[in-house]
This record gives sequence, structure tokens and C-alpha cells, in this order.
Amino acid sequence: MAALTTTQLEILDLRHFSAAQLKPLLRDEAKRWHQRLLWDYTRASTTLLEYLDGRILPGYAALTSGQVRGYAFAVFEAAKAVIGDVYAFHETESLHNPTCDTLLHHLIELLQATPGIDRIESQLLMFPLGALNHPFRSAGFRSYPRLFMTCGLDLALRRHPRAEGEGPPHSFSAATHSLHPWHPNFYEPAAALIHRCYMGHMDAGINDQYQTLHGAQRFLHNIIRFPGCGIFDPENSWLLRNPQTRAIEALLLSSRVRPDTSHITQLCVEPTFRGHGLGQQLLQHHAARITRAGVKTLSLTVTEANTPAVQLYQRNNFSTLHRFEAMVWDKRHPA
Repeated sequence: MAALTTTQLEILDLRHFSAAQLKPLLRDEAKRWHQRLLWDYTRASTTLLEYLDGRILPGYAALTSGQVRGYAFAVFEAAKAVIGDVYAFHETESLHNPTCDTLLHHLIELLQATPGIDRIESQLLMFPLGALNHPFRSAGFRSYPRLFMTCGLDLALRRHPRAEGEGPPHSFSAATHSLHPWHPNFYEPAAALIHRCYMGHMDAGINDQYQTLHGAQRFLHNIIRFPGCGIFDPENSWLLRNPQTRAIEALLLSSRVRPDTSHITQLCVEPTFRGHGLGQQLLQHHAARITRAGVKTLSLTVTEANTPAVQLYQRNNFSTLHRFEAMVWDKRHPA
């Protein structure tokens, strides 16, 4: 089929279109998520279709000959906009994405011109590193390369070389820490731990929710309640508490992105306890438990420049399946 030029595209307000008109496109996108990232995107697509029928999402649809070929949308969070998705038929797998480039140009222009918006964040997981450089860089966005890593559970449970100072794998001492599965009562202290762990961290530049306690609470609420990162798996999310103070000092949260794949949405350790092997122990415990539930693969995302975290995952036999970019525009701190 001959390639379409951007001059053949018609760009219209996304709110003019019903879920039924977008459904074939989202069905195609879900198929690609499943094939490339081992991710069942069905529930996320269903939620998105409900919002589309509500005609409330700011964004654009790309049409050729009256047929929807692509879409892009964003959501607003106070003074911030988050680009939720951009997708088009036959795109996302290479550096050449003309329909998505055009949609992004229009969406970014809209968001940057919206009164009260001084920050825009984006993590478009499907696109390889550098794929959407022009629309983002020309609008003043800063790039943060990230990794999508996976590990077969047969590898995750093997012995591995430990870093200096780490304790033995999968060993929780009752004298120093007690292990607990997730419970709603942990919501507030878990959010507080996440906030402490990311104070001054590079990832707080990618997601500004980490910068405040309230933001960390919203972050935790989103991964528990909404399917964007999979279906939250409380029975396979773990916390380590100090038995004397009862404080949470490390946690691992996970979701199920398809029946045989578990995605680690958060792994963090109290800064004063880093280097003691707590993250390692949580990873090993999670891998052992999730295997019994029939899961074959673990996945996660990590910022490429976060060397200690990347090395931890590599020691546990995670490998990089895909490199992508987080993009941030901040009116107060231009790139």
C-alpha cells in the first residue's frame, strides 16, 4: 500500500467521534501491545472507550477518506497535562510515524496554548527511542531515555551474583523487618515512603507527582484504581516493616498485565536502608510467589540513567526488551 502523506490527513477534534468510530483503531493497538510488550491492553481500551463516549477527552483524530486512522489525547491534572496516548494504524514500530507526528504537533500546540498549563508529561511506551523526536524537541521538551525490561521466571529464580553489602537472597530477618502483603491500611504510609524515596531523584523530574506527598498519594491511587499499568495485584504486592517502629521501609507493588505476565509498578527502599539487599529480597520473594500463580514473565520500566536500579535488575536476569522516552515540557524550566 502506498504511504500516505500528511497533506492527505484531516485532523479533527477527538470529541467529535464516538467510541464505535475509534474501536477498530483501539482493537489494533491492543493487538500490538499484546505482541510487542506482553500486555493485555483490553481493559485499558475499554476504559478509554467509555471516556471517548463521554466526549470529554481533549485530543485529535486523524482521518483519511473519512476513516479514522489515528488518534491522540491528553488529560489535565491541575496545572499539568499528561499526554495519554497517540496511535495510528501501521505506526509505532519504527522511527517513521508521520500520522503520529502530525497528531502530536497539533496536541502539543493545543496544550501549550491552554491557559494555566505550565507542564506537560508524556511516556509513550510503544514508540522506540527517538521515534517522535521532531514534535517533542521542536516544542521544547526534555528527553529521559527509559527501559522496558523483562525476565522469564525460570531465570528470575536462579542464583545470581550479589552486589557488595547485599544480604543473602530471599531472607527476611524477623529481628530487622517483617513482610506483609498489601492492605488498604498501608495506603498513607506507603505514599509517604514513595515521596521520601524520590525526593531529589531523577524520576521526580519525569513525574512531578513524586515531588510532593499529595502527588505521591495520587500516584498510588492511580496505579491501584486504574488499569493504565495493568490490574493491581494486592496479593502479590509486598511491604517490609520495621518491627519496632512499624514503619514501612521498602515496598514492591505489582499488577497483572495479562494472565501469565506480572508488571512491577513500583519498587522502592527507604534511602537510609539502601545497599542492604532489601530490594533484592523483595524481587526474589515476588518471583517465587508469582510463579505459583502461573505467571511466566516479569516486566518493569526503569530510567536508563538510574544505574543502581538497572544493575539490580540485570543481576536478577532482567534484559531490555525495548527503549523508549519520557518527555517533559516545563514552562518554568525550559529545556
